Amino acid sequence: MTAPATEGKPLAGLLVVAMEQAVAAPHCSVKLADAGARVIKIERAEGDFARGYDAAAKGQSSYFVWLNRGKESLCLDIKKPEDKALLERLVARADVFIQNLAPGAMERAGFGSAALRARYPRLITVDISGYGESGDYASMKAYDLLVQAESGLAAITGHPAGPGRVGVSVCDIACGLNAYSGVLEALIERGITGKGKGVAVSLFDGMADWMNVPLLYYEGTGKAPARVGLAHPSICPYGAFQTADGPLVLISIQNEREFADLCRVFMGEPELPQREGFRSNVERVANRPMVDAHVAARFAALTRDECAALLRQANIAYGLVNEVADLARHPALRRLEVSTPNGIVAVVAPPVRFSDGARAYGPVPGLGEHSEAIRREFGG
Repeated sequence: MTAPATEGKPLAGLLVVAMEQAVAAPHCSVKLADAGARVIKIERAEGDFARGYDAAAKGQSSYFVWLNRGKESLCLDIKKPEDKALLERLVARADVFIQNLAPGAMERAGFGSAALRARYPRLITVDISGYGESGDYASMKAYDLLVQAESGLAAITGHPAGPGRVGVSVCDIACGLNAYSGVLEALIERGITGKGKGVAVSLFDGMADWMNVPLLYYEGTGKAPARVGLAHPSICPYGAFQTADGPLVLISIQNEREFADLCRVFMGEPELPQREGFRSNVERVANRPMVDAHVAARFAALTRDECAALLRQANIAYGLVNEVADLARHPALRRLEVSTPNGIVAVVAPPVRFSDGARAYGPVPGLGEHSEAIRREFGG
């Protein structure tokens, strides 16, 4: 397989060298590859360890297939002088250098970000870490679930019975997106000044930023938001209710007008907003068990389809609490067929759509697939 044609894409002509593994850094670099940059992914002889996370995607890791389309794979051992020299030649021609190895590892190898930018002033360097490059936590291993716990996210997620994990790697994903936006800003600035700059992001910083509202709420009230499962801590009714045929339907009531519409059309009780305990959101929150039980009884009398039809008629915001199997056939789901060493895999399409039509996306590389060609091209 070969890398995709990049003509007409906004980052065509840019070279990105990525010493990356796992999720956060590959998430950044795959966005750059999608936009037309040439991304050379440097792997150890045994490969990015994310290649072994599972074997769900035609015998390949679902993580790796998701995050590595459009890249070239080069196996290097920079402890070997010839491979270290090759990396230097790659970086000398690169526009962006990304790394998410342990803090200090690249500096000890002679490829610290500040030193690289001193040698190559137009270079943009990206350092991705768990908790930053300094302080007591700099040496801590940082995987997604650990950062969910450290940042307080797990404490406000899940059921009242105990903390919960967000079911996808949100800390990694947020970090990768932050790195991507940082690279784009640095590229714009370089186009004006002619100089590159360093971009540093951490998993913890990204999730701490997302935790602003719970943190400010705690510091303002002395109480952290409660874990309420599929409910809202300060709005009622706002939660998931079981229907007669089993599935859950989640509703969101934002104001008194919507509650009145829910009562009139869905509940069949237009007088309910005048009843004690139901007269305002403040009253309803204070009487949540009673209110939720009353609403739940109506849901339990109707099938999911009947509930959906009445909620649409009332113009109430609702969502079906789907299983992953339901996502696979969701009418709004867009898919992208990606070529991999083991055949075509249909991944979820990138979320951004552009007015000039669909893009071409590159294949997922086999381990070291491009090593020989890159060594010839860069003289090693």
